[in-house]
Amino acid sequence: MLPLWVSLVAVSALAVQAPGAGEQRRGAAKVPNVVLVVSDSFDGRLTFHPGSQVVKLPFINFMKARGTSFLNAYTNSPICCPSRAAMWSGLFTHLTESWNNFKGLDPNYTTWMDVMERHGYRTQKFGKLDYTSGHHSVSNRVEAWTRDVAFLLRQEGRPMVNLIHNRTKVRVMERDWQNTDKAINWLRKEAINYTEPFVLYLGLNLPHPYPSPSSGENCGSSTFHTSLYWLGKVSRDAIKIPKWSPLSEMHPVDYYSSYTKNCTGRFTEKEIKNIRAFYYAMCAETDAMLGEIILALHQLDLLQKTIVIYFSDHGELAMEHRQFYKMSMYEASAHVPLLMMGPGIKVDLQVSNVVSLVDIYPTMLDIAGIPLPQNLSGYSLLPLSSETFKNEHKVKNLHPPWILSEFHGCNVNASTYMLRTNHWKYIAYSDGASVLPQLFDLSSDPDELTNVAVKFPEITYSLDQKLRSIINYPKVSASVHQYNKEQFIKWKQSIGQNYSNIIANLRWHQDWQKEPRKYESAIDQWLKTRMNPRAV
Repeated sequence: MLPLWVSLVAVSALAVQAPGAGEQRRGAAKVPNVVLVVSDSFDGRLTFHPGSQVVKLPFINFMKARGTSFLNAYTNSPICCPSRAAMWSGLFTHLTESWNNFKGLDPNYTTWMDVMERHGYRTQKFGKLDYTSGHHSVSNRVEAWTRDVAFLLRQEGRPMVNLIHNRTKVRVMERDWQNTDKAINWLRKEAINYTEPFVLYLGLNLPHPYPSPSSGENCGSSTFHTSLYWLGKVSRDAIKIPKWSPLSEMHPVDYYSSYTKNCTGRFTEKEIKNIRAFYYAMCAETDAMLGEIILALHQLDLLQKTIVIYFSDHGELAMEHRQFYKMSMYEASAHVPLLMMGPGIKVDLQVSNVVSLVDIYPTMLDIAGIPLPQNLSGYSLLPLSSETFKNEHKVKNLHPPWILSEFHGCNVNASTYMLRTNHWKYIAYSDGASVLPQLFDLSSDPDELTNVAVKFPEITYSLDQKLRSIINYPKVSASVHQYNKEQFIKWKQSIGQNYSNIIANLRWHQDWQKEPRKYESAIDQWLKTRMNPRAV
């Protein structure tokens, strides 16, 4: 790997390509290559002002200056597997029933990459994918299935930081760097020789927190880990200490999330600032890997022939709203970065329209000039970002002025639905009646500290009706509730007499083992309760 400053100087010297250039490709092909770099847990607000002031992200800034950035891009489900399932399928979470990290797409599901391969693209994937069913820990899936049970248990380690005291340590997340090296090696040895266009996908785990210093099922991922090298990229004075509501005033779902994430205890301002600083440093390391891909494309004379897309599956709360991790509709968790640059993509354009990750599927097909299926939840982003590449089978309607995100997994005790419009964010729960909704005016309350649902009943009602026109969310909530029970019963039956021992030693073991009979009894009571079709 070249020193970062050498890479930056080299790439910054590139000339900006005029719109329309780059259509003359190798052989007869007139469609571009596409390279996607997809990270995990990256707060999209860091890619524009004022969030961009807190950490140096030179290659994200490079893409902003030479391409199009989407200022209001969102995940369709703020957790790894369901979010990625939406991106790979182009369908909302409830349509593929990707309910949690254990329940994603079938391994044989036809993704946009499969379609592009059938139409002549060479394809390759490296690194984190995480969109199919059957993965993640037993703890993770059991926590999701039992979220409706009447108990409250800590499911994560207390968030903490871990520093490598080395000012020259660059490769902290070694697995991500190895996958980046593999992608670059593929570009140099394989892609450079292709006469057909190619698609390359690189999935990074950063800036997802690292596993806690424990083992087995007791292991959470609550450690923010970096080196002095990357910490030096963070402007500590610019770090904002988030405001917290008193525990007694928190929305009940937020309280459940904060408690299960082990965040209801006392945190000093120094602890909070360190967690946020280390997270930002992890984002800087992520940016550097993106930069290595961009530099390799430049060195191979492929950059002018390739559309580069960068985004993340979801964000990271980093102690906002007294939480870390994701699983929330708050901006830090749900707002993702989304940047595109390359031939035909508008330069130095910032798009304020709301968009989401289901839009990646139709965008990829539109780039390739492939007809778009009629059943997709997403819309091509090219009408917002390009004047050069126009699919003959172009989108009839531009992107609607709303996006949908939903969550049905662990650490949240009610199915959650978010409708984001121009400056409103409406969040509904469960059946729409048993849990109070939230409404935030992001134009005047960007930190989402004041729920104005009661103050503006007409707007609340209107947005709820719009949400119900998109998704019958009480029915979906009921389906998830039933799914959770069925899956838990199957799992319990599969482990037989080992049930009591196994369930007591999952990630919630510290709380569970204090009163095991109480918690087993709560589950038994939950399993006996008949499903009310109007409430979850």
